[in-house]
Amino acid sequence: MEPTIATCPDTEAFNAFLRTRGEPAWLLENRRRAWESYRALPWPDRGDEEWSRTDIRQFRPRQFSIPPAAVDGPPGFTDMPSATLADGVDLGGQVIVANGRPVATGLADKWHACGVVFGELSEATRNGGDRLRPYLERRVVDPGYDKFAALATACWSTGHLLLVPRGVAVTEPLHAFSGLADGQTDLSRSVVILEEGAEATLLCETASFDESGGGLHCGTLELILQPAARLRIVHLQNWGRSTWHFAHHKAVLARDASLQWTVAAMGSRLAKVNQHVALLESGADCQVNGVIFTEGKQHIAYHTLQHHMAPRGRSDFLYKSALQEKSRTVWRGMIKVDPDAQQTDGYQRNDTLMLSDSARADSIPGLEIQADNVRCTHGSTTGRVDDEQVFYAQCRGFTRKEATRAIVAGFFQQIFDRITIGSVRDALGLAIAKRVRAYE
Repeated sequence: MEPTIATCPDTEAFNAFLRTRGEPAWLLENRRRAWESYRALPWPDRGDEEWSRTDIRQFRPRQFSIPPAAVDGPPGFTDMPSATLADGVDLGGQVIVANGRPVATGLADKWHACGVVFGELSEATRNGGDRLRPYLERRVVDPGYDKFAALATACWSTGHLLLVPRGVAVTEPLHAFSGLADGQTDLSRSVVILEEGAEATLLCETASFDESGGGLHCGTLELILQPAARLRIVHLQNWGRSTWHFAHHKAVLARDASLQWTVAAMGSRLAKVNQHVALLESGADCQVNGVIFTEGKQHIAYHTLQHHMAPRGRSDFLYKSALQEKSRTVWRGMIKVDPDAQQTDGYQRNDTLMLSDSARADSIPGLEIQADNVRCTHGSTTGRVDDEQVFYAQCRGFTRKEATRAIVAGFFQQIFDRITIGSVRDALGLAIAKRVRAYE
């Protein structure tokens, strides 16, 4: 019998899950410590400031179970939802997981010969755990942050791993894909490690087998950039309309490391994501581009943190959201500057376009600055489709729907202009255009 989340307070059930893992003792001990955090922490409620605008009272953990070790084999490729970001792209490697189990992995021989590791995390820890131990024990995402972080850290069953050795530049994009069938559970931990001077581009996406499908994703993503490393990462979340999505994503940047992180959130019933970038050493630089498009009764909440911990760091966060029908978004952003982080340049902005009188958006930017030689700015705007712009376009032969689609495309163009991967610009633009066509 599969142990369920509801039975997880029973330590015997959790230990039964661990016995299926076949992992080294140090990793099992890490899981046990996270498990103790899970048992001690309460479920979030609206009395918590961070959750005050996100209601999860309809979330029923008992409906979902921890995915067991693959026994009967994973689903075949014919069962998988189509990948958006990889279409027409010459990839250097690909990793596919489904329903919390590995499906397929592949890496070009030339990158394998350079020492690059790209695969499914469970398999990697069993085959080369000692090499990964310093990174996995680092606990980039704190399992004590909340109950979902603890659950993912203790009970993850799959995930993606990318390790690029010192000085290696992977010139072809790598693709990581996660699929979820209706009613299934994805408890995952994904780790990206770029050693000193390494470079890579990673395209990550999630999708349900059925656009209306339900399920649970609870996971973590850890990005570890050592000195002068350069990472471009794209993350497209496109779960089915009845899927619960709880995630903690964190990047840690060493001296002169550079990160461009593009996020597109379009799926799920309810999504609550913590996105944290820590600039640990001097000269670190990060740019985050966020696209959120909601419809129906979707609820998507992002809590971002730009934490400057050393001098001469630069962070630039730009999020844009468009809302249709009765959907809701919550964006809470914070720039935090420590006393030693002089000459920091921090920027955050969230712009929202309302496509319905019934939609609701909350935008809460913030600053916490403890240094006196910095430049930190933030901003937030909320607006609706301008009837004068629509009229102007109609005078030139557009229908009202065509005019509205053009306005929405223009609204997101600032984000697309910042994305340096042409195929990603095209794919995200097309994904949004398909949804905007349904706008009335």
